[in-house]
Amino acid sequence: MKKIILLFAVIAIMSCKSEPKDYVTLSGKLKTPGTEKLTVQGRDFTKEISVNADGTFSDTLKVTDGVHAISNGDDRITLFLKNGYDLNLEFKGERLSDGVLYKGEGSETNNFMENKRGFYMSDNANPKTYFTLDKAGFDAKLAAAKLELQGYKDKAQNLDSLIVVMDARNDEMFFGYIESNYEAMHETLTRLAKGKASPVFVNYENFKGGKTSLADLKGKYVYLDIWATWCAPCKAEIPFLKTLEKEYEGKNIEIVSISVDKPEAYETWKKMVASEQLGGMQLYADNNFESQFILDYGINAIPRFILIDPAGNIVDADAARPSDPKLKELFTELGI
Repeated sequence: MKKIILLFAVIAIMSCKSEPKDYVTLSGKLKTPGTEKLTVQGRDFTKEISVNADGTFSDTLKVTDGVHAISNGDDRITLFLKNGYDLNLEFKGERLSDGVLYKGEGSETNNFMENKRGFYMSDNANPKTYFTLDKAGFDAKLAAAKLELQGYKDKAQNLDSLIVVMDARNDEMFFGYIESNYEAMHETLTRLAKGKASPVFVNYENFKGGKTSLADLKGKYVYLDIWATWCAPCKAEIPFLKTLEKEYEGKNIEIVSISVDKPEAYETWKKMVASEQLGGMQLYADNNFESQFILDYGINAIPRFILIDPAGNIVDADAARPSDPKLKELFTELGI
């Protein structure tokens, strides 16, 4: 009888052990001092995780399987959560976005995602680095990129099926864009390479009165901001543009904003320049996106920034935005 009872007890224990958890466990230690909480967000899901004074945290979450974000203010990363996962997060730097090493149940899928994030945050994901190469260089770089990504897949044999599908779609879109646009973009970037004579605009309306041509600005560096009143990312750069204008006032550079607003938005442009007290030189393109200058530069998305040297030659046909610290670094290198 005792043997039978013992057998049932063993079976009961084994049954409990085999039953999967219906929640996720997240734990780790932040390197960011003073953080009191992290926020985890997913589809119809938000939870704040308390962080201890020493930076450690641990909590459980019941989620809908899928990609989630974990954030500390504006610093955030994505991870894949599935009930049953038990993840420990080792952060590589003070910011979450500096990278994470995952350990525990669910780590294989998340480390794969982290590797892919690293790839897509690097120059390997910048189409320009492919388009500027000759055909042999392009083919070699493309093959190397595909080989690198395949290596990540080979190391992660047990990826969650949702990530497999999502990842394949993302790679297909990225490489499809690169391969289908190489010839046209290579021609454009070769024509607009550093040191080549810039396309010109002639007699664009100047908000302050009269007409202005690119030739009128020779002798100075010209930083062009191609924008429109309806463009939210363009407007997001305005505060940074204003700061730039003040910092470089009196220097050998002219900051010029060219609106590609359509005729029906002409008055909106004038009112916005006045109401927002936009500085620099405010010009209005002669035929919005169909203006020859815009077409010559192959501009089909805004904002777009262009830097031209005092001789009228291109420094960068796709320059950094005012919000990007790299822009001032370039100005310093040029002695502006």
